[in-house]
Amino acid sequence: MINTSVKLRDVTEEDIPIFFEQQLDPTANYIAAFTAKDPSDKDTFMDHWTKIIADETITIKTIIFNGKVSGHISNFEQFGEPEVSYWIGKEYWGQGIATKALSEFLNYIKIRPLFARAAKDNISSIRVLEKCGFRITSEDKGFSNARGIDVEEFILKLE
Repeated sequence: MINTSVKLRDVTEEDIPIFFEQQLDPTANYIAAFTAKDPSDKDTFMDHWTKIIADETITIKTIIFNGKVSGHISNFEQFGEPEVSYWIGKEYWGQGIATKALSEFLNYIKIRPLFARAAKDNISSIRVLEKCGFRITSEDKGFSNARGIDVEEFILKLE
């Protein structure tokens, strides 16, 4: 069920330490698969976010659920294609937040086709993307820092 208390807003400096804490969760890293080499390296994390926020080609929003920062969602170019990605803090999983946030974010991002990637075993994320109109169009494989092995992924496309 989609929860209607999900809102998107611009990222603030106060959000970034929350994002850092959320991405430290080992289970979340495993499921996401394609993560930082060392999620506990706060300096690298902060440098990365400074670059993201300064990059005018990236659209990024903070996801607010019941007044609390529950994650972030972004649009950027990867492998020459426009892509969307999101991260939901583990404590907010299973509440329809990702689906509602992505659905709302797609109102901001008018680029089509739009792509997304998800590890093949990340069933929840694949389901979110499909609920929002993305369809699996191809497959790829890449090295997963979180798992220490190559991981197969689906490439999804929204027309």
